[in-house]
Amino acid sequence: MRRKKLVLVNPTLSNPFPGFPPLGLGYVAALTPRHWDVEIVDENFEVASFRPCDLVGLTGFTAMATRAYQVARIFRQRGVPVVMGGIHASMMTDEALQHVDSVVVGEAESVWPEVIADVEAGRLRSRYAGSFVDLRGLVIPRRDLFHRGYICDSIQTARGCPNDCEFCSVSQFNGFTYRQRPVEEVLDELATLKRRYLFFVDDNIVGSGSQREQWAIALARGMVQRKLRFAWYSQAALNVADNVEVLRAFHRSGCRLLFLGMEAEDPDVLRSMKKKINLQRDYRQVIRTIHDNHIGIHGSFILGTDDDTIEMLQRRFEFMRSSHVDVVQFCTFTPYPGTRVFDRLRSEGRLLHTDFPADWERYDLTELLFKPHRLDLDQYRALMHEIAATLYSPKEIARRFLRSLVDTRDVQTAVWCLFTNRIYRASAKTNSQGDEKLWHLTREAWPLIQLYQRLEQLF
Repeated sequence: MRRKKLVLVNPTLSNPFPGFPPLGLGYVAALTPRHWDVEIVDENFEVASFRPCDLVGLTGFTAMATRAYQVARIFRQRGVPVVMGGIHASMMTDEALQHVDSVVVGEAESVWPEVIADVEAGRLRSRYAGSFVDLRGLVIPRRDLFHRGYICDSIQTARGCPNDCEFCSVSQFNGFTYRQRPVEEVLDELATLKRRYLFFVDDNIVGSGSQREQWAIALARGMVQRKLRFAWYSQAALNVADNVEVLRAFHRSGCRLLFLGMEAEDPDVLRSMKKKINLQRDYRQVIRTIHDNHIGIHGSFILGTDDDTIEMLQRRFEFMRSSHVDVVQFCTFTPYPGTRVFDRLRSEGRLLHTDFPADWERYDLTELLFKPHRLDLDQYRALMHEIAATLYSPKEIARRFLRSLVDTRDVQTAVWCLFTNRIYRASAKTNSQGDEKLWHLTREAWPLIQLYQRLEQLF
């Protein structure tokens, strides 16, 4: 049988950054039969161009959709069929089919072998509907195909989310049932990783309930018992602080930082978002508990909801500065396709930019994309610039670093937080300078990475 070739493309935004590799493409590569040669073209490192192949696979979040369609055109004009998966194509399938030959809706594991078989038989269908798979026995991604320039390795331990936040499409894509991999399978995969730094890509590494907490404890303790030494980072919900044993085990296994979706300090705003899990907890107590276990907090906040006024956003800004969050991320409330808020705003005629797919590039969390009830757009833009200039100034970053040292009593954690804050500063500079500074972020990041590695070696 003639060997065939699959090219998988990871399209990027205008500011590429080599944080962690495209794990989804690694899964697809691992599911592809051995008589296919597979190549991953990663636009974090090179601009995609045509190369002879039998099939192209694309992925991409909403903000990358326009670029993904451009890449698809490059190959389709030369007669190569293009399949697209990922969250945007799953939420906007009819649109995607105007630009690609086939769309995989949802998780690819259950249908990718069928896609390959149909390509080989010359009968590629326009749609394939993936089902929610049992994560037991999940294939190990083809990490050998990832570019070597990434800072972190990445791994997935769970899928799905039981929460139903109005602005999030994770549950639509991965389901409302929280599915976890067996701990031993995760540990076996971790043993194959080479880099010191690790990102657990799970939307919520703990989930909810005592059974999930015991799973998280077992994973962390297993890492210690097997001497799997990583400095790692993951996403979690505020309930991660409900069980101190979880945090203790996390720290002992190398956890440096937890990303928490704090969103807002105002209960009314949280209610409008349907962020129920945050309403049930005291932010400052959660922060103290995590810090007491020597772990840093990467807090994410959302600005620009229908309930916000400039005065409310100024209070949120002050909370970001005073709350002892170690790394602060803020973004604009963005109505992504597949969410209730997108459907509502579109039906109300309040979306400001609807020239799709070109306007998907705007869906990068940096600007208001709809007519707000209580905000003036010019005032909002001015406040966003003020917040970025303040939060990511050298003085403010230094202040947070010293505060992290005191709060966590852990030098490595404080250095990790300093590094992450500096990355946000580099990103803010890039965004303010425009697309002509395409590689500015990557150039500035590498000295920071090297500095971080040297500092960690000292402690």
